[in-house]
Amino acid sequence: MVRIQPECWSEHGELKKVMVCAPSLQDVPDQRTADYVGWEKPVNQQKAKENHEEMVKAMEDAGVTVIDYSNYLESEEAELNRQLINRVFVRDLACVYGNTVIPGDAGITMRAPEYQHCHQLFQDWFGEKVFSIKDNNRLKALENGDVFVLNRNAVFINTGLRSSIESVEVMKEKIFQAGFSEIGVIDLPRTGETMHLDMNCNVAGSDLLIAKSYMRLFPVQVVTEKSGKYVMMEDFIKRQGFDVLWTDEVKHTVADINFLNLDPETLLVSTKANKKIFKDHPKLKAKNLIEVDVNELEKGGGGIRCMTLPFERNE
Repeated sequence: MVRIQPECWSEHGELKKVMVCAPSLQDVPDQRTADYVGWEKPVNQQKAKENHEEMVKAMEDAGVTVIDYSNYLESEEAELNRQLINRVFVRDLACVYGNTVIPGDAGITMRAPEYQHCHQLFQDWFGEKVFSIKDNNRLKALENGDVFVLNRNAVFINTGLRSSIESVEVMKEKIFQAGFSEIGVIDLPRTGETMHLDMNCNVAGSDLLIAKSYMRLFPVQVVTEKSGKYVMMEDFIKRQGFDVLWTDEVKHTVADINFLNLDPETLLVSTKANKKIFKDHPKLKAKNLIEVDVNELEKGGGGIRCMTLPFERNE
């Protein structure tokens, strides 16, 4: 049995344990099929498997313990799970808020089985006090690519295409009980390119957030246990101790902005990422960039952050 003591109070601390899932056995053979399933391009799963192995090796070489949840499934669930084409995008399945793990809820029914499979394992891995599978019974939709744990004080959530404001209302008390005092809620356009918050912005260290320039025009609803108010996004982010690098240099939404912090000085990035972005701010120039080829995986519409679910980070 896997035993994990989850702890994530930020997006940028040293990553110690992370969950992944190997790609499906199913190819997406042509563009018409890709369009039907909401992917950018056809995908050869053998190439995707090779990409995924390279990404996992890069994390392990950096000292990260990598857990593939699909290795723990049995019988019929394992057989079904191997055929789920979106199973590689594990970020959406849950989020570690401090020492509490809160389940997500699929925004589309095509993804519902993988949530069920993963959450059943989490019951055993974490125990009822840390993770309750019942927490998502009242959720309408909450995919955790829409969630950032900014620091010990605040989380940032998008209620756009795949996550609902109703779900935030249901889960806010659980988030406050986990130790956070503010929830910043933004409502981004409901398009494929802006599907999740992490396709629009990303934390790039303890004091810097990279965001597409259009986001500076959006207000954020700041929710506390006793009150709520609206502020502009930049005001909310800066109040949490972050500078914002507004950029129009995002050419490929997933490759450019969907990276993973391995530690405060190191980012795991796609070989296709526009490196100019990482030269546009003095706090980024000294970053160590570890590049991995995840091109085949990115054709499914998600990047490195989408394919990794941190369980433990040092502060």
